[in-house]
Amino acid sequence: MWELVLIAAMVIAAYMAWNIGANDVANAMGTSVGSGALTLKRAILVAAIFEFLGAVFFGSHVTDTIRKGVLDFGGDDFSRDLSQKLMYGFMAALLAAAIWLTLATKMGLPVSTTHSIVGGVIGVGLFIQPSSVNWGKVSEIVLSWVISPMLGGFLAFLTFYAIKKLIMEHEEPLQRTRTLAPLLAFPTFAVLGLALQFKALKGFFKNLDSKGIIDSSKWLPEKENGSFNPLSDSAWIPLNSILVAIAIGTLASLVMAAALRKYEFKEKGYAGMERVFIWLQIITACYVAFAHGANDVANAIGPMAAIWDISTSADGTLSKDGVEVPLGLLLLGGIGITIGVATWGYKVMDTIGKKITHITPSRGFAAEFGAATTVLIFSMPFLAVPISTTHTLVGAVVGVGLAGGASAVDFKVFAKIAGSWVVSLPFAGIGAVILYVLFAGSGVNVVIVLILSAVGVIYVMRRDEPAVEPVPIVQDETPVGEDGEGGSILDLFHEHAAAVEETVNHMLAAVSMAVKGEDPSKEIKATQDAELKADKLKTKTRESMAGVRMAFSKETFLHMISRQDRIADYAQNVAEQLSFRPLYDNDRARELVQIHAEKVAETVKVYEDTVEILKDLAYSAFSKKEQQTLMEMIKVVNELEHEADEAEREAAAFVFSEGDDDPLGAMHMYRVLQRLDDVANAAEKAANAFLPIVTS
Repeated sequence: MWELVLIAAMVIAAYMAWNIGANDVANAMGTSVGSGALTLKRAILVAAIFEFLGAVFFGSHVTDTIRKGVLDFGGDDFSRDLSQKLMYGFMAALLAAAIWLTLATKMGLPVSTTHSIVGGVIGVGLFIQPSSVNWGKVSEIVLSWVISPMLGGFLAFLTFYAIKKLIMEHEEPLQRTRTLAPLLAFPTFAVLGLALQFKALKGFFKNLDSKGIIDSSKWLPEKENGSFNPLSDSAWIPLNSILVAIAIGTLASLVMAAALRKYEFKEKGYAGMERVFIWLQIITACYVAFAHGANDVANAIGPMAAIWDISTSADGTLSKDGVEVPLGLLLLGGIGITIGVATWGYKVMDTIGKKITHITPSRGFAAEFGAATTVLIFSMPFLAVPISTTHTLVGAVVGVGLAGGASAVDFKVFAKIAGSWVVSLPFAGIGAVILYVLFAGSGVNVVIVLILSAVGVIYVMRRDEPAVEPVPIVQDETPVGEDGEGGSILDLFHEHAAAVEETVNHMLAAVSMAVKGEDPSKEIKATQDAELKADKLKTKTRESMAGVRMAFSKETFLHMISRQDRIADYAQNVAEQLSFRPLYDNDRARELVQIHAEKVAETVKVYEDTVEILKDLAYSAFSKKEQQTLMEMIKVVNELEHEADEAEREAAAFVFSEGDDDPLGAMHMYRVLQRLDDVANAAEKAANAFLPIVTS
């Protein structure tokens, strides 16, 4: 019978590992995908490689028998009866947590896999022996729901605020980045160096210590009665660890400085600046994936190792001091996590990368750095508060969003996510109790329940799922990469503006030919084709807004698109007016029409340049410098439109005063002048549509 139980438990553990990949790993990589630092496929590849390496080669080789110390059965050895109850209880906890994770992932909600399994363990603990629950540890977990997002958000806010003030507000952001990025690399990699030792490699160090190869106390902090003195034998942050972290930070800083001296940026300005943060964010993402694999594979394999220990022991009891984790179980966890992120991870990535706030590489880096620093702080023995990386990262993303103003954060999405955190423990706990009762201590019952659960899970996963493959996430402020990948809504908006300008240029060519008395048919057709191209880009831009959290309201952006599109519509109307009949045959009148048309085209050209500035404003996180530049450009567009108005008035006055000999021709020319004026007015209104962004 135990073979049947063991096989069922391994299936449940693999399912849990799959869910860890689909939810936990995905939310850790979401900022990298959302910012455009990594495409969806590349993020999956990075996560798969580093998660697998961390899980298999540096996953804990010895796991606590009771997850996270939430259950305490006293100092005596486990009886056979209690061990058997725990074996089925751990299976129930794993399955309940996994089902909850599937539901959360289906809804795109990033939740804590650690808290989910802890909730399941608490549930079975209360059912088996209520006095075993360590309510002090449970209260720490509940407290972490508030503490970790707040600190993560605060640190991420400060990090991005510093980047904004020191780099984005500078007159030459790219050159400033060349200077400051190496300095920024030092604290980044020093923190990652400490975190690598204290979090990702702690099991590895302990394993070497148990074999007498190293003294782990020189690398890992003391758990109790420690000291802030790094030279002390009981240092909370040992000197060896500090020196290694400093060495890693120094090396990274020197390498970054050397690379930036030689690197020739294809991008200019803010896009070039973001290129540097793409490098930093990818490196940070690799660390997050590696550390997650080394630590959180235990959420699936820890309970499974206890089940393995009970089912394979001679007397059917659980070892009290610790359970050896076979390499096969680590492989099972590593492979399950990898498949999870590759097959269903895009849902949570979509939420983290798109729906909470707008993400760029600099913002994504600030969020990941803030989250990594928070996790490191709370993992130190002088605090030792169990926090969730998921909660911390979500808080960090919100903190980065708040750096651009409260309107940049979708608090409705955040409220749903926070609600799912609260639900995690009770849902997994109640579910675990129900499953434990259904198992009834029978391997056959476990298999039956597992099959029924599988049917339900498959139904949930397939329900309302699109038949197409998930598309890569495109963010609103992501610079286009060197390989042409990436791009953004603002890039599309600028592309639409360029198509609008092209329409106006063809209109101007048609007017020029008509003024000369030549056939403008070819340019009229070119104007119509250009307007059609602009119309398609308008539709594409609108469609790309779906599910994207922007730096300003979608209502404002839709108004901007509509205003911009009217320029092309009016330009097409001018060209079509020219096809009705020849212009009023007066040299001076035609000369004045030409002057007016050129003034109109110049207004549209400067408007298109203004759209380029709008992109810079978004990249710079609404820096004062770029706000002032945009305001100046809007002012220039208004002034040029006024000059076009003056040219139109002069031309209209001449036509009405001299056109008595050909009233139909004069009236036709006046309509052309009116339509030309509509083009300039549309450009002015389109530029003024940017004002709510600057003044809000």
